[in-house]
Amino acid sequence: MSEHSAIVEWQNDSGTMEYPSYSRRHAWRFDAGISVPASAGVDFNGNADCVDPEEALVAAAAGCHMLTFLAIASRRKLIVASYRDHAIGHLEKNEAGQMAVTRIDLHPQVAFGAGAKLSAAQLASLHDAAHRNCFIANSIRTKVSVHP
Repeated sequence: MSEHSAIVEWQNDSGTMEYPSYSRRHAWRFDAGISVPASAGVDFNGNADCVDPEEALVAAAAGCHMLTFLAIASRRKLIVASYRDHAIGHLEKNEAGQMAVTRIDLHPQVAFGAGAKLSAAQLASLHDAAHRNCFIANSIRTKVSVHP
């Protein structure tokens, strides 16, 4: 239905490929002309002032859930005033003993506009529908849990 691309660019500025020494800093470039400074996580000799791939995965899962939630709310004529999520990804060993983002916990806080009164069950149902229809959640093996 659609294609999505990114350009990842890295340059060896140190002239070495010794594991602790080479730079992990690189750039992610997107169609809109946006460039994101990226690196490995700090625990893996990366730069703290850059986005690491694990953070990007967590943000993609949280952002996709939010956008799907907003689309469903719109179709149901619900006015969402604000949406904030403190998403947390867990990098740990999986069942095979490999390092992986094994879980992503979403903690969305949603405020609705005047006149929208949803019960906890109705809100949970909206999040469940968003999760089931989220492109990113449907694309990854990592367990994504929503805790509204």
